[in-house]
Amino acid sequence: MTFSGWFTRVAAYLADTAVAAPFFLAAGLLDGNRAAYYGLAAAGFAVWAYNRWWRAGRTGQSWGRALVGIRLVGADTARPIGPVRAAVRDFAHLLDDVILYVGYLLPLWTAKRQTLADKVMRTVVVS
Repeated sequence: MTFSGWFTRVAAYLADTAVAAPFFLAAGLLDGNRAAYYGLAAAGFAVWAYNRWWRAGRTGQSWGRALVGIRLVGADTARPIGPVRAAVRDFAHLLDDVILYVGYLLPLWTAKRQTLADKVMRTVVVS
């Protein structure tokens, strides 16, 4: 397996964020229209969840990962990890946050280019 580099992973994440961000930005611009606000926020969350959890869990690639040619897989199986595990992995990134975001930098120097969340969830990102 060829492990994906840090800059490629960041590019994929930024692309994934760019897909859902317009919904959240539009919701933030609304003033007083709660129904539209919640509708746009829910649409943004649905896009994020589909892309990062359902799609990436089943295929290994979110839209951003597909754009840059990388894939999220189980470290022991080299297969997609499934939607539930993909969602838990995203929440496990809170561990990367807690240690002053250093966990996000771990792929710069670890052998398998894993974040702390990847290590906990036994996942790798490959090219």
